[in-house]
Amino acid sequence: MNQIRNRFFQREKREIIKHNWLLEPTKEIPFIVEIEPMHFATSKYYNDDQAELNWNINYCEQQKKIHDYWIPNIRLNKGIGIIASAFGCEYTLNENTDPWVRPLISEKNREDVYKLEVPDVKNNAIYMDLYKRIEYFQLNSNLPITLTRIPSPLVTASLIWDYTSFIEATVLFPKEVHTLLEKITVATIDFVKEQIERIKNLHSMGHEMWLIPKNIGLNIRDDLAVLMSPNLYREFGVRYNSQIAESFGGIIVHSCGDVKNVVETMMETAYLRGLELNLPNNTNWSILKNSVAGKTPLVLRYLQSDQGKISLTNNHTENYTKNIIDYFGGKGLFLHTSVLTFEEGKSLADNFHKFLIR
Repeated sequence: MNQIRNRFFQREKREIIKHNWLLEPTKEIPFIVEIEPMHFATSKYYNDDQAELNWNINYCEQQKKIHDYWIPNIRLNKGIGIIASAFGCEYTLNENTDPWVRPLISEKNREDVYKLEVPDVKNNAIYMDLYKRIEYFQLNSNLPITLTRIPSPLVTASLIWDYTSFIEATVLFPKEVHTLLEKITVATIDFVKEQIERIKNLHSMGHEMWLIPKNIGLNIRDDLAVLMSPNLYREFGVRYNSQIAESFGGIIVHSCGDVKNVVETMMETAYLRGLELNLPNNTNWSILKNSVAGKTPLVLRYLQSDQGKISLTNNHTENYTKNIIDYFGGKGLFLHTSVLTFEEGKSLADNFHKFLIR
């Protein structure tokens, strides 16, 4: 056990993570054991900076006892709909998950996309609420801060434009869809740059668990991709994700669903620095291996919330992890699993070290 602790200074973890993002050899496959249930921007936390800070500090105190590759930090936690809200969408707080967002656009008023204005990145009320949280955290904690969760332009568009109607509009009204996506892309780039400017001690270029250094690129959530054909995703997804990637020197694309239909198209994204996928939702491992493994970093998640798709007791998680490594190899592989208690997490992480060393 002492050997495990001695290996886990932050500097060394950071070096291993950095080299893994660059597809360079590392002495161990990096992994994270998260403690569920997952934390959302619920009504309890959305407007209460101290409650959110307390949650983060408590989580850090417990999680740091697990000897994995997670590094203590604070999440801003304002939900996936923050950019849509900045465009004017009303939001409703929720007791169980991120705020619900009411769309502004549908097929009937699609011409209104031309009237939408890109939010003023310094003075928009939704953004300013986040900036106040950044200031509060920086005054009351020395922990580094992540960016808030950044949706892809497609995800934000599907919140601003009624979800089902938006999917249909990519075929029926492409001109209006492109107009909306162009504005959202500008807004996303501006918003991320402003956060980077305001956060004095930036932990990561993303909201997820993994450390993403600034020179690697930005993590975005692109769950809508799985509903699109390769050609539609190339036109409405890859195009705008590539513009964001160019602005930040790279991009890591997160998608929770089954990406088998679009994963090859995702690989066309300019400055792609990684794909972050929910593995239990992707039953066709061969297409991931052939299209992604060894070509760009592959972040694979398999969590307690996936129960029913896979069995994740500690023994099963170890066997599942070994199967992943045997199938995909270790080059550029990041592993992200979860348990329900910190004691389980400590035990699982210690066992992982026994077979993840190169």
